[in-house]
Amino acid sequence: MGLLRQETYDRSVLKEKIDLLWRTLALPAVRSSRVLLKPNLIAAKRRDGLPCTHGEFIAAVAGYLLDNGAQVAVGDSPAFGRARGVMKAVGIADALAGLPVTLVDFQAGVDHQLASGVRVRVARAALECDLLVNLPKCKAHCQLLVSLAVKNYFGAVLGWRKPWLHMRHGEREEEFAAILVDLLALFPATVSLLDGIIALHRDGPINGEPVQLGVLAASANAVAMDTAMLQVLGVDLEQSLLWRECRRRNLAGADPAGIVYPLLDPVAARVTGFKVPARLRPVSFHPRRLAVGAVRRLYASVFAR
Repeated sequence: MGLLRQETYDRSVLKEKIDLLWRTLALPAVRSSRVLLKPNLIAAKRRDGLPCTHGEFIAAVAGYLLDNGAQVAVGDSPAFGRARGVMKAVGIADALAGLPVTLVDFQAGVDHQLASGVRVRVARAALECDLLVNLPKCKAHCQLLVSLAVKNYFGAVLGWRKPWLHMRHGEREEEFAAILVDLLALFPATVSLLDGIIALHRDGPINGEPVQLGVLAASANAVAMDTAMLQVLGVDLEQSLLWRECRRRNLAGADPAGIVYPLLDPVAARVTGFKVPARLRPVSFHPRRLAVGAVRRLYASVFAR
């Protein structure tokens, strides 16, 4: 598990730090590999782009992988709209301009039955790449307390099915957490690189305020990343619904004592000032919200191309 300090979104410095993390952690070689970057592109509701993975962070990761011989695509399934529309609206497309990367909307999907028995449709692009690079944004979350690496994989579930799962299973929070953790087993080789330079806190996943953290994290184990980052943020592990589900299953990375830190450890990387929501809201979506979201996605699919 790699932790470093990084105070700015300077692309050249970021690429150097990514190289250090990649080599130190012996992450997979990428030459001639089809690599999909999966940032958090939740919505274009805020033009400052704060709820999304920062464009310069995405561009630095893409540039590093391209320099090492990978074929790179960038995609997600936002809660509202399409990935390319969100990337254009919040400046990510501009940051990636000039790089030979493919911007993709997750449209084609593959149906899977999770271990919990729930059926989901997951983006084919996320399942069929050689390496999935998960690029979560460090932020507070009004339903799950925080959103880190494990939660970001939920973006690979297609479109309206995400709020549907919220509505159908959200009243039973442990059941919803089980769905999110089940998703981890579906993907091919994965690496997570977390944007914790400027985080979103006090609310979330869309509303909230910026807070300078200056943290860069990397791991081939999303559970270990969540465990480490909760400690870095000063959040009690037991407060996290997702972490509790991972620990219940005895997943690798859920035990803090089992994580190796070749660079900074959570004590050295510890930050102050990050505030979780004062009160959590139910995970479930009201049916009206689901209907409104469906109309918005239909509008985006027609007019945002």
